[in-house]
Amino acid sequence: MAHKFEIYQDKAGEYRVRFKYNNEIMVSTEGYNKAGAPGRSGEIG
Repeated sequence: MAHKFEIYQDKAGEYRVRFKYNNEIMVSTEGYNKAGAPGRSGEIG
């Protein structure tokens, strides 16, 4: 039962955050054009 948050760059060049549990994506954010933007928003959508 491993879980983790990942910050990654998608094919469009935008940064996204996702939460994975047991290697299954549970939550993913919208794309941001700066790597630090998802952490500053305080929201997961």
